[in-house]
Amino acid sequence: MSPVIKRGGEKFTIPSKYLLFILTIVCTGLIIVTFNTSVFNGSVNSVAGTFVVPIQKGITTVSTYFRAVANNLASIRDLQRENEELRKKVEELTTENTNLEQDKYELTKLRELYELDAQYADYKKIGARIISKDAGNWYHSFVIDKGTDEGVAIDMNVIAGGGLVGRVTDVGPDWAMVQTIIADNSSVSGTVLSASENLIATGDLELYNEGQISFSKLVDSADKVTVGDKVVTSNISDKYLPGILIGYVSTIEEDSNNLTKSGRITPVVDFEYMNEVLVIMQLKNNGE
Repeated sequence: MSPVIKRGGEKFTIPSKYLLFILTIVCTGLIIVTFNTSVFNGSVNSVAGTFVVPIQKGITTVSTYFRAVANNLASIRDLQRENEELRKKVEELTTENTNLEQDKYELTKLRELYELDAQYADYKKIGARIISKDAGNWYHSFVIDKGTDEGVAIDMNVIAGGGLVGRVTDVGPDWAMVQTIIADNSSVSGTVLSASENLIATGDLELYNEGQISFSKLVDSADKVTVGDKVVTSNISDKYLPGILIGYVSTIEEDSNNLTKSGRITPVVDFEYMNEVLVIMQLKNNGE
């Protein structure tokens, strides 16, 4: 059966064989077009897979790397900030600890002075701080912050650390110079308590670096004096009040005259470390 097409009131008939041929051509064209489109898309996809995807991967990798670097930098900045805060905290704690140690040290020294004040309660005393000293580690002479304005006078005795430090040798309105018993030209008349024997304790330039002083003119025919005995200032001293502890006998030797003995005394006062002292407000020669 052939299809009938009306045209201007007239019927136009297309033979079936021509219609079949036309449809065959159309279908073939569509198949070719479809095939070519698939090849094109495949080619495009192939090109994308070959070039675009690696580029995308590279961009992603670089982005990830820089993101990680940025995060690491942020972490480093945070760590640096925390480290700075910790450093400041350590400095604060160190300073606080140093102040506490200093307070503890000063408290200990004040307690020692308090105990020393009680030990020599019969004497009126004032406290003084050492404000300068001679060169070297040992305090063979030094300056205190009390003077004539507070009643300090030359030859007043100075004590600290449990015993005798020395005496005032010069004085001003608000300062005083103190010569200690370890100074080379210092001399103190002492008594060995256990034997009631007198001696002369003398500062020695060769010994004061060891924190010791020498003694001589000890008369001890009965050998009553032994190492470790206490030595105090004697009643016959012209500048030192009696009964102030000087130190302990550390060595004893027989003199060549076989009549007297000499040796060394370890002072009770630590002449390497001093900050505060007590000045006894009384002179030996007039009892003021």
